[in-house]
Amino acid sequence: MDWTPEDLKKKEKLAFHYAKILELLDEDPNRDGLLKTPERVAKAMMFLTKGYKQDPGKILGSAIFHEDYKQMVIVKNIDFFSLCEHHLLPFFGKAHIAYIPNNSVTGLSKIPRIVDVYARRLQIQERMTTQIKKCIQETLNPLGVMVVIEAQHMCMQMRGVEKQNSITTTSDFTGAFNQAKTREEFINLIRN
Repeated sequence: MDWTPEDLKKKEKLAFHYAKILELLDEDPNRDGLLKTPERVAKAMMFLTKGYKQDPGKILGSAIFHEDYKQMVIVKNIDFFSLCEHHLLPFFGKAHIAYIPNNSVTGLSKIPRIVDVYARRLQIQERMTTQIKKCIQETLNPLGVMVVIEAQHMCMQMRGVEKQNSITTTSDFTGAFNQAKTREEFINLIRN
């Protein structure tokens, strides 16, 4: 991460507050094992939330190519890691994304990049699913977009109901994916 003077100030403030949190947890932030923990956590949190400083539409729009292709384009099994905004615990999984071009395609690497932008914010899975769909729809203006996200949530596995094998699936779609046949084709292709 390139540290601006503003970033360095923010990191210092975060580290100060994390030291106070350690004290509130009846820990000594000055003991050997925790001495650099506040700064490490501050750096980690800034990395894990760097999506706030990125424009996903700009990233996606930086590689648009005019192409007369009107069949489904799928990028599946996109790994992501995010933080649940309710408990600040990780959730992670895979995103599967399809769009049907309308005379324009994007560079394939841009799809996982926009997943990362939205994942690197405090999130809920449902919102992230819709944000990815909306970004692709608004930037590429395709005939349709479909996003399916499958994730494990540490807030359900480590605390609360403690269900270690639960997976949450969300989906959202537009345009041509309103047709059941098109959605079924996408689901069959990501399952194979």
